[in-house]
Amino acid sequence: MFGLPLAFATPWLLTALIGLPVLWWLLRAVPPAPIRRRFPGVVLLLGLKDDESVMDRTPWWLLLLRLVLVASVIIALAGPLLNPAAQARSDRPLLVLMDGGWASAATWRQQSEVLEARLKEADRNGQTAAVLQITAPELLAFQPASVWAERIEEFAPRSWRPSALQVAASLDLLADQSFDTLWVSDGLDYEGRAALLEALSSAGSVQVLQAAEPVVALTDMQLEDGAITVTARASVDLQAALDLQVVGKDPQGIERVLSQGRLTFDGESDASLSFSLPAEQRARVTRVQIEGVSSAGAMYLTDDSLKRREVALIQSNSAREGLELLSPMHYLKQALIETTDVIEGALPEVIPANPDVIVLADVATIAPAEKAELLEWVKGGGLLLRFAGPQMAGSDLSRLEEDPLMPVRLRAGGRSVGGAMSWGDPKTLAPFDPDSPFAGLVIPDDLRVTAQVVAQPDPNLADRVLAELSDGTPLVTRKAVDQGQVVLFHVTANAEWSDVPLSGLFVQMLDRLAVLSSRAEDETAVMQGTIWQPIQVITGQGRLVDGRVLSGARGQDLISAALGPDLQPGLYQNGSEQYARNAAAKDEDLTPYRWPASVPVVGFEKPSTVDLKWIFLVAALCLLAVDTLASLVLSGRLRGFGVTAVIAMALAIPQPSDAQTAQTDVSPITLTDEVALAYVLTGDASIDEVSYAGLYGLSDVLYLRTSVEPVNPIGVDIERDELAFFPFLYWPMTANQAMPSSAAIKKLNDYLRSGGMILFDTRDADVALGGRSSPAGRRLQEIASRLIIPALEPVPSDHVLTRTFYLLQDFPGRYASRDIWVEAAPPDAELVEGMPFRNLNDGVTPVVIGGNNWAAAWATDTVGVHLFPVGRGVTGERQRELAYRFGVNLIMHVLTGNYKSDQVHVPALLDRLGQ
Repeated sequence: MFGLPLAFATPWLLTALIGLPVLWWLLRAVPPAPIRRRFPGVVLLLGLKDDESVMDRTPWWLLLLRLVLVASVIIALAGPLLNPAAQARSDRPLLVLMDGGWASAATWRQQSEVLEARLKEADRNGQTAAVLQITAPELLAFQPASVWAERIEEFAPRSWRPSALQVAASLDLLADQSFDTLWVSDGLDYEGRAALLEALSSAGSVQVLQAAEPVVALTDMQLEDGAITVTARASVDLQAALDLQVVGKDPQGIERVLSQGRLTFDGESDASLSFSLPAEQRARVTRVQIEGVSSAGAMYLTDDSLKRREVALIQSNSAREGLELLSPMHYLKQALIETTDVIEGALPEVIPANPDVIVLADVATIAPAEKAELLEWVKGGGLLLRFAGPQMAGSDLSRLEEDPLMPVRLRAGGRSVGGAMSWGDPKTLAPFDPDSPFAGLVIPDDLRVTAQVVAQPDPNLADRVLAELSDGTPLVTRKAVDQGQVVLFHVTANAEWSDVPLSGLFVQMLDRLAVLSSRAEDETAVMQGTIWQPIQVITGQGRLVDGRVLSGARGQDLISAALGPDLQPGLYQNGSEQYARNAAAKDEDLTPYRWPASVPVVGFEKPSTVDLKWIFLVAALCLLAVDTLASLVLSGRLRGFGVTAVIAMALAIPQPSDAQTAQTDVSPITLTDEVALAYVLTGDASIDEVSYAGLYGLSDVLYLRTSVEPVNPIGVDIERDELAFFPFLYWPMTANQAMPSSAAIKKLNDYLRSGGMILFDTRDADVALGGRSSPAGRRLQEIASRLIIPALEPVPSDHVLTRTFYLLQDFPGRYASRDIWVEAAPPDAELVEGMPFRNLNDGVTPVVIGGNNWAAAWATDTVGVHLFPVGRGVTGERQRELAYRFGVNLIMHVLTGNYKSDQVHVPALLDRLGQ
């Protein structure tokens, strides 16, 4: 409008401004002048003073005020907009079409804001609208656009990408209709996209909203050479780095970050990163995820492929008793017990248990029936690991022809080097071949081999050698038997023939071989006819939720069927076996879609349109108040106290602009009669969401168990929001937490001095134990150094937090560390006779510092479903309950102070404590 960034929703109403001159003339009009008649009695009034005077005309400034008032109302009704979106008006309805898959989940927050603004814009233009999500197509319903603007959060991305069937269903819903389309796209190509675009173009205009950032997903995870190798794929060639986290359970069953690393894309679309973890820790890995990316594709779940293997040990019946340190079983147990589950017993008893590996230590003769059964077990995918020894060297095993349960033929008598009756020196190990499963292992310089069984030269011998001596003699050989494998160490499992069992290399070699025991049989055949129950499923934004409410999936579908509402990515279970179906497959196609030049593509920049209607309406109300006051004054109806009272009332009216600013900064400030739990906004959307969900869950518990009835939690920006309205602040600390400004530090210090409490949660109790520091802990130290915080001490056993509402001695969250710090008690605080607690009646600790990640333990969705696992089984649920009790104690301590330290509570507390 006239080159200004201003527009009107209903500009035709501005024609009413033409009537303002007429209004001016009407207000200025006065009755005809009266006829003058002289009345003699008027002489008696001469000399009298008239204290009241009434003007015969309205002052010009009051007329102008009234004209501005009427003009403000007219302009407000016309719907003024500042910086309106430059879009062509259309008489057709608006269709918001969303790909709705995990590939667009990372930018969902920006999407929802933009879509809400665009739908409100459509509503101002009088357009009806409908929303269709391709990943979950439903019947189209064109309604007022404002209705969909309120419901846009219901259309969060799903954890699967659009399939051909879903695209076809969407096309059927769109047939024979006319509308304009706003297509929220993830930018990736998929089957049916071109046909869908053609159908939309024939129905009306099409505009595409698409993020500029590429899509990145974790597509594969393999156990290679004893290390977990994670592969990521991007939709374009990248020159960037991503932080990966390996998450698993500690021995107590609590999930922790076990390892971290940086995955680098070096100008390519694929990149990989390896994590070397101890086998015992590797078996507890549950997932790998891209830090800071909220998408199902940024998470990769693990299953039985990383579990601890079951290894059965079988020894020759002639093994010497009473000489444990000479027994091959002793060395094998020591090497395997930390990384595998060891089973001991006779061969007929072990095979029905179906272990992953069976180890035969110097066993030369096997009964025919047992041999046949063992061979069938190997063919089914088992790994038979054999060790040589005096019995094998002195037998005819695999001499003239290769034994089915031996990888090579053997020469008679074996070989001895470096002894009194032999020529030459003991042999060392040669470096491992790059194709060997032992590749990358470091060979100690002091390892020596003095005896071995020797393989007969055969055409296929070279292909079966996994390790050899420095003179080229095979040390470890392997042969495939159908789906299984047979591996032979040409030395003993004890130190009789070599130093290998005495070294750490022996443990690593056995660990690598145990990994080879994973079944190689056809997955489809194994899964056929089985039903798998979902245990946990992944949401589109990369959260793990309980999947036991969903129906089971057929095994054959779990392998190859397309993901969708009936088959969601997650962890599935059948008996004791687990299978992970991830959002992004190993061969996931992340090819970008090339939009035609005729289709405009824009990013998720939120429109800067500002509705000015309320400003003009408020201005009109203010002008009306001034007009009323001026009219009363000019008419002589206000004097003295009346004028003062009216002015005072006018000044007491809250200024709309200030109220709006407060509403924008922290909307619940006006609810000063309500209790609201607040959390500090960190700038990390995923952490802020967890904080909100955590305080939401704690608020529900407070509502159900106490007389406190909190409203929904509120996120607080410490730089600009007022803190005095909140008795409690939860502050999750991050390594990248911005340092507060001087003004914010002053505000925080005032808050602490005035009785507020801050719970600092570094969320690092899984890694920062025993006094160790973490990046989040170091950032907290930097921030706390600028705050006025009293001396602190670990929570003493008689602190009021242990009995504010519940009797507690532990304060777990998602983690169960007890290193929680509160304000130190005064030096003169002593036990009073008859009291089991010190007299600590004064004040409330202003800060509580810990790292147990309480928000994650408290976090629930709107229907009360817990968002994060805590521990496992009954123990985990007990830990979550204690976390809630700590939260209740904390809030009650904030709201009531140390009144539970009063002696009036001693009888009840002693009764509860059983004293």
